[in-house]
Amino acid sequence: MDLLLDTHVVLWWNEGSLRLGDAARDQIGDPGNRVYVSAATPWEIAIKARKGKLAFRGPLDRLIEDNGFVSLSIDPKHGILAGALDWNHPDPFDRVLVAQALTENLVLVHADRTIRGYDGVGQLWAG
Repeated sequence: MDLLLDTHVVLWWNEGSLRLGDAARDQIGDPGNRVYVSAATPWEIAIKARKGKLAFRGPLDRLIEDNGFVSLSIDPKHGILAGALDWNHPDPFDRVLVAQALTENLVLVHADRTIRGYDGVGQLWAG
């Protein structure tokens, strides 16, 4: 299975947080699965850390590699679809993640009730 992790899921995994549910933890840790992290994730973490909205432990530039994840660049087709989604969700990071999951046929791993209501994208609840 090919997974795309939402930002909070990356943080929970990185911290070993108990907030990450067993099903999600098992899928992320399964060596048979490819686990992707969008370029939007370190971007979002950097912005929130700078604003004091979260504390991130560890080097941000090594987050993806150190966890054995695959980096997913933001392609123009992702941006175009993110803007065109018929979905009333103002968070640009979530819109990009949904667009990437749709475009790349990835299962989005998250614990966001707003995303949960979006039909058409493969999802795995992380909570």
